[in-house]
Amino acid sequence: MLDDTDRRILRQMMAAPELPNAELAERAAVTPSTLARRLERLRTRGVLKGTRGLVHWPALGYEVEVSLRVTLDKTAPRAFDEFIAAAREVPEVLEIQTFLGSVDVRLAVIARDMAHYQQLYRERLLTLPHLADIEALMHVAQVKEGETVPL
Repeated sequence: MLDDTDRRILRQMMAAPELPNAELAERAAVTPSTLARRLERLRTRGVLKGTRGLVHWPALGYEVEVSLRVTLDKTAPRAFDEFIAAAREVPEVLEIQTFLGSVDVRLAVIARDMAHYQQLYRERLLTLPHLADIEALMHVAQVKEGETVPL
């Protein structure tokens, strides 16, 4: 699916996503027009999902990160859909993942401090529909960070 040129472009893009296209083309050893065509093809194929800004949450005053493992009461036919729709409405929920197994959903949540997290937990998270069980895992340290894949 990917040739060596695509891989080279993607490696350079993952290593330094902030680069202007002219510099990215130079580092990937292609012309700017080739880079533009290749990037568009990678977007069309769904390989590149887009570009985004990566925000360092503590710099904005969010000091607490929690991962919540949620088990749903699946006796309601639309339990997953209703839970996910409600969880999307909580601004502090950054990520929602669904699973097969004993844990149904994982939520990545940020808060300004523990008092804010406790309020958020009691008033917004525990009131989400179809909750059967919830386990909080407090984030302690980021050991590995990055969104690169081996190419």
